[in-house]
Amino acid sequence: MSRKARIRRVPNQDPEPAFAQAAAEDGIALGRQKFDWLNEQGHVGLEHVARARQDSSLVEPVTAALEVLGAILGRLRGDVSILRSSRLTLELPARLVHEPTGTVIEVDGSPHFTSFRLTALEFYPADLAVGFDLQGHKELCREWSEQTDAIDRGLAAKAFGFGGKQRERAYHDALRDLAIPAMGHPPMIRIAAVDGDGDAAYRRHRDSLRAHLNGSS
Repeated sequence: MSRKARIRRVPNQDPEPAFAQAAAEDGIALGRQKFDWLNEQGHVGLEHVARARQDSSLVEPVTAALEVLGAILGRLRGDVSILRSSRLTLELPARLVHEPTGTVIEVDGSPHFTSFRLTALEFYPADLAVGFDLQGHKELCREWSEQTDAIDRGLAAKAFGFGGKQRERAYHDALRDLAIPAMGHPPMIRIAAVDGDGDAAYRRHRDSLRAHLNGSS
């Protein structure tokens, strides 16, 4: 059976619980955490919180992230005025955080590999620090977008309108990728699990994940 046939059967399976369990059994504790600068207002909220910190070390990285995120929002046909009217206090949780190093990890199932995600990735600057295979993610988007663009097609999303759920997901992925290092955390780690198998994804990436976390300690 082909990979595409398998993905049609379980397109929305969330791989993160199984990944977290496999990591825990291997001695890596990953927990849920919230950050005040990662919220429903997107990059608008990021700018607001960063300014309030009055930390000069944040100015350059946050300004650079805001420029890219603004461009991504525009290309994905998002409405910045709706972001501004959204809730600064509604934080977007990071479900897998390695607390000792402050490293945020996401395990991306099939809904994260779309033409919209590819559009966002194409905006990333060449010198952006990421803890994942950027080109590999682009290739997976190209490979799977014909199927995955249809996931959640009928769902509306704030700032993206009717049918905008996948565009919102692509924007939020970009928000995490750019905001997390801009706010002083280690680069975002993303692990592809297009088939939804989080346990297998952990086994495949165990050694590289440990190397990342040891390097961030």
